[in-house]
Formats: sequence, C-alpha cells, structure tokens
Amino acid sequence: MMAFNVVAVIAAVAGGVFASQSVGYRILVSSESGDIVTQLAWDGKALTTVKTVPVGIMPAGIDGPHNVAVSPDGRHWYVTIAHGTPYGTLWKLAADADTVLGRAPLELFPTTIALTPDGELAFVANSDFHGDHPRTNVVTIVHTPTMTTLANLPVCDMPHGVKVNHAGTRVYVSCMNSDEIVEIDRQAFRVTRRHTTGVGAAHGTTPTGALHGAVAAPAAAHDCAPTFVSVSPDDRRLYVACNHGNTLQVLDAVSLDLVREIPTGAGAYNVEPSPDGRWVIVTNKKAQSVSLIDAATLAEVARMPTSKRLPHGVAYAPDGRWAFISVESVGADPGAIDVMDLTNRTRVASAPVPLQPTGLAILRQP
Repeated sequence: MMAFNVVAVIAAVAGGVFASQSVGYRILVSSESGDIVTQLAWDGKALTTVKTVPVGIMPAGIDGPHNVAVSPDGRHWYVTIAHGTPYGTLWKLAADADTVLGRAPLELFPTTIALTPDGELAFVANSDFHGDHPRTNVVTIVHTPTMTTLANLPVCDMPHGVKVNHAGTRVYVSCMNSDEIVEIDRQAFRVTRRHTTGVGAAHGTTPTGALHGAVAAPAAAHDCAPTFVSVSPDDRRLYVACNHGNTLQVLDAVSLDLVREIPTGAGAYNVEPSPDGRWVIVTNKKAQSVSLIDAATLAEVARMPTSKRLPHGVAYAPDGRWAFISVESVGADPGAIDVMDLTNRTRVASAPVPLQPTGLAILRQP
C-alpha cells in the first residue's frame, strides 16, 4: 500500500509539472479603465496573475487601452490606446521584456486590431464612440516594423470590429452605425464591397467599384448593429455579432450572402471561431452568458453563464479545450477572466481582473 501511494504521489507531481510546463502561453488582458495589461497563466485548474504591465502616458487621465493583439511570430504584442491629445495610438511592445518599441498615431477612439498573417500590417478600427454621428470614420493601416501610419482609410459610420482573413488578402470591418460589413483589399488599401446586415435592406451586397470609400446609407432601424466580425479558419465564412439583433449572422465569404442567422443571448457583442473550426463563441453582453455554436450545424449547443454581468472578449487556448472570456467591471466590483471548458461546456474557473478588462489575446511562449 505504501509503495502504491509513493508511486501515485510521484505520478501526480510529475503530471502537474508536465501540465504546467506544457501550457506554454500567457493570456494578455487590457483594462480600459486602469491603463494596464494583465498577463495571466492557466495550468488547467487555476488562473494566476504573472505580471501587470502599465500602459498610457497621461498622468491626470485615463488613456483607455481597449484591445490587444499578438504578432504571428509571438515576438511582439500590440495595444490600442483610445484616448490622447487629441487622438489614440497603437503601441508595440516586446514580448520578452514588455518594453515599448514604438507608437503609431491613430484616430478617434481606436478599438480592435487585426494583424496580417505576415505581421507586416495592422488594421485598426477607429470607432469614435463620443463623436457626432452619422459620419464617416476611418480604419488606420500601420506598417508594424517601423510603426508608421500608412493610411487612414474612410470606411463607414462607427467601425468597431476588424479582421484579416487567413490568406492575408481581405480585411473585414463591422460597422455599428451604418449596419454593414465592409471588405477591404489588403494590397490596394481600397474598399471593394459592402454588405448590409440590417433586415430592412434585405442583407444586400454592394460592390463599390469606382465609388470606393463612399459610405452606404445606414439602415434606419439598426436591425443588426454589428459589433464584431470574425473569419472561419478556412476563410469560407464570416461570423457577425449583431448587438441589436441578438443574433449571429453567418455569411459566405465569397458572395457575402447570408447563410444563416442564429439566435443568441441578448446583446451579442464579440464572436470568435475556435482555431480548429469546430466552435464559434459569441459573448452576450446583455445576458451574462456566452453562446457556444457548432460550426458544422450552425446551431447553438450551449449557453454558458459568465461569472459577472458584462462578457466582452474571447480567446482560445492553443490546445482548443479552453476558452477565455473577459468580463467587464461594474462600478467598484472588479471584472474577471472566466475559463470555459469546451469539452464539458461549463465554466470551470474565474479570476478577478481590475478596472474594466476588455480585449484579450494569447501570447505563446518559447
């Protein structure tokens, strides 16, 4: 019996060491009201805070880091700083030491970041939440090796989500106030097509041709108000979170036709497919939950409650088993990062993160 116990203990310890060593990644979380990016580790059982990186330059105000992204080679990470004098900025930091390597000027209230597969370009949506609307806002294109702003491309009214496809040829932007998805040619820096997400316009698609840069008329009722768009791993589908419509729209990436519209919880906000293409997760910002969608059947298979009221962002562990959800703060109550087990379809862990955690990304470690 004693020998059995010793062997069991050794095996358990060895298994724990193996699990902690095999993780090989950190979770980066931007806190919009705190000017920090928190780095967390997940060992399969608990989240732990590894370090907190301060960002921002205004001593008397909040700079507002909104979103984080990691370069494809894992050597750098980027954060959008929403407030400035007068505009926001994109920061580039070294992944090994978290030191600032450069800053690029953006426009009014930048939100999400999309990096091309080669890591050469960053497309950043400037949402301008507090400006006068309707108006035409821009997507800023940054050359990341030099952190030089190459263009401010007029796109639509309140662009919020932005994603580059995996081939690196097309960029998709979700436009909240003009209720549309806009396609950008990565090489030409030109708007090529527009797809109306509002029901009132019958989900129409308009090629821009010689009218590139012109903004389509907004749908009167904001039927969808798309807050985010993502691309399937095979580049064949687009996933659009309809914040007003409380649905997930699935579009054919070739035609931009609507494939299916799937009911979610209230306030669909962020959407991400899993790296293996099996799942799609939608955060339901007004329903304290996330919807787990089967990508093959396009049906919601589970609605998993979050630990706090306002779920925001989604990131997946490299092994595909876990999904990490950022949940915003409410007043003095801190926000959180929740861990969802996609095998059992349940929330298995949560850790507090202060001061309105919003964007999150996975940083692989060597």
